[in-house]
Amino acid sequence: MIPFLKMFPETFRATVQLRLFGLTKIPLLFFIRPSVVEIGERRIVVRVRLRRRTKNHLGAMYFGVLAAGAECAGGLLAMRLILNSGGKVSLVFRSFSAEFLKRAEGDALFTCEDGEAISRLVRQAMDGGERVETPVRVTATVPGISGEEPVARFVMTLSLKRR
Repeated sequence: MIPFLKMFPETFRATVQLRLFGLTKIPLLFFIRPSVVEIGERRIVVRVRLRRRTKNHLGAMYFGVLAAGAECAGGLLAMRLILNSGGKVSLVFRSFSAEFLKRAEGDALFTCEDGEAISRLVRQAMDGGERVETPVRVTATVPGISGEEPVARFVMTLSLKRR
């Protein structure tokens, strides 16, 4: 990590790391500019703002941006737990399913609370040489419009393997 970043709050540091990862590895993530609102060992909340570049023709968030936000939340939590384990583990999402419940007509929050399951999976991957998998759930809400009512739910199969 860049040393001077240690003086900033953890959410800011995580946002910078996420955007740098996007800039160097997945440019779409950099383009939609996700921000980390909350981060811990068990839970993460990522925000994607509704802007011109994230809207569809109806003025709601484009479903591809919703999918990217969900991947960001689940993936960043897994990456954090892998880094904290000190091991070398490769991460990939093997499957992805989405249920779009309402139009996201404002800034969306993507919440993943599967830190315990991911942490167990990281330990399993470190202990064995085989690929291990678990479902990771992410819920998208638009608090500015519909409070805590979900606008979308995602289930992704996280697949890990020790390198």
